[in-house]
Amino acid sequence: MGLADNPAMEDCSLRYAPRAQRSWSPGMIFLSCLVGLSAMAGYALDAAFVGEYGFGNALGGFAVATLICVPLTVVIAFHIAREHIDIDLLTRGSGFGYLGSTVTSLVYASYTLIFLAYEGAIMAQAVTALTGGALDVRLSYAVVSVAMVPLTLYGMSFSTRFQAWTWPLWAALIVLAVVSAVSAPHAWHAMTALHGPATGAIGLSTVAVFAIAAAQLSTAAQIGEQGDYLRFMPDPEPTRRSRRIWRLAVVFGGPGLSLFFIVVFFASTLLVGYAQPRIGATGAMVPVDLFTSVYQRVTGSHTLALILSGVLVLVSQIKINIMNTYSGSLSWSNFFSRLLHRHPGRAAWVFLQVGLSLVLMESGIFAHITTVLAWYANIGIAWIGAMTSDLVVNKRWLRLSPPGIEFKRAHLYHVNPVGFGSMVLSGSVAMAAYYGAFGHTAAALSAFVALILALVLPPLLALATRGRWYLARTSTLPAGEAELRCAVCEETFDVPDMAACPVHEGAICSLCCSTDATCHDACKPSPWRPVGGGPPPTVVLPWPTARTAERLPAEEPAG
Repeated sequence: MGLADNPAMEDCSLRYAPRAQRSWSPGMIFLSCLVGLSAMAGYALDAAFVGEYGFGNALGGFAVATLICVPLTVVIAFHIAREHIDIDLLTRGSGFGYLGSTVTSLVYASYTLIFLAYEGAIMAQAVTALTGGALDVRLSYAVVSVAMVPLTLYGMSFSTRFQAWTWPLWAALIVLAVVSAVSAPHAWHAMTALHGPATGAIGLSTVAVFAIAAAQLSTAAQIGEQGDYLRFMPDPEPTRRSRRIWRLAVVFGGPGLSLFFIVVFFASTLLVGYAQPRIGATGAMVPVDLFTSVYQRVTGSHTLALILSGVLVLVSQIKINIMNTYSGSLSWSNFFSRLLHRHPGRAAWVFLQVGLSLVLMESGIFAHITTVLAWYANIGIAWIGAMTSDLVVNKRWLRLSPPGIEFKRAHLYHVNPVGFGSMVLSGSVAMAAYYGAFGHTAAALSAFVALILALVLPPLLALATRGRWYLARTSTLPAGEAELRCAVCEETFDVPDMAACPVHEGAICSLCCSTDATCHDACKPSPWRPVGGGPPPTVVLPWPTARTAERLPAEEPAG
């Protein structure tokens, strides 16, 4: 059995998540989504922003970013959970087109890669500290990278169990650290009195607040990683209580994570306020040193404090990097399947994701993460903003795009100028602003330029194109069938994953359709642009379905 044929490894990469695979409860999906809270990157980034701009400005920046990211991503989260598709497939049907979403797959892969490398660097620092420096941090980068491969190969089947098992230990260690810091004399004053060289004693600064918020807008792309779990959310039961639980699991497992990040901000700055006078501002940005300083107040022993800190950091980073590696492998699968028309299996791309993160760690990403996020935010928020605008404004309010989310290659044009064009235009203008084309203030707030343009452009472009680039054609499949057999791979899949294929004279699953390099999109009048007027053509499936084919009598042998 190859990697691509192993369901435990594949986790429905590149395709709709079928009912049979959605066996986890909303509570289990919610717990898996919460893994973002364990990320030590939050503590390191909070220390970096507070050290540069001060507590008040950092808090204001995080609050502004949260107020923007939550409503921006809640729409995406509910579409993923209801449609049972990941953010890449959702992007295809949200105004980007089949190949247009290839670019966003690369944008999303970059996000997971940045944080895999950053979180990996933090994990490596803990490994080096626990060995007393005997293992150089560059060698620790390699060790932690290799360790992530077997932990991620089996996707959701392993991840959900690991996340559930490790929450009690993680929570106990975090609570111990926070209680230790908050019980220290003048803890609140030490936290709120933090200020940095960028603002000094000036206090609150509007530019500083929005500059921090602009960098934090990059975390809107986190909804993609949450979505990789939310797509397995079971359909809600008809009872009111079940629907309420389902909605709460989606909200707080997806966009609501930003609200939890505010809690993490207070916890991390409390720890920094306690530890910074003892280990310095630079030491407070290294989580293993930060927590060692805090635990030493409780234990009175540096060795025991280091062990507790090392265990916390390692558990935290394994939890979050399982998500980063898993989501990265999915996005690379989506990216290369369209470019190469090959799918060696999601697990194969785990090695690429881990290898690239090792390169970033060795190149010193830990020291430049705030700059990297400020740069990335311009592209990431352009993508998320254009998606949200298309889903809300074009699809619900103005009815400029067809109902439903279409993600199959057979039904899409290669590029839809509505979403793809909006992302390219808003991202390009924002990057020009970032590099100073419109002045210093606009450079600091360039991500907001991207966001505003990404929200405004999709309805304008949809009106200009009359929505003709959304659907290249449709399929009519047999009524009353829950599953159909693919004419190419001969496996059976849920109907939402299928399309009628005149080339193969049968139904074809979305993955086989994506990897077919021989059909040259013969099922569509044109894969690039609408031909003629009127509604998109429909291909009817007249051939036997999976079930009816089994009921047909065998042909009598000739003679």
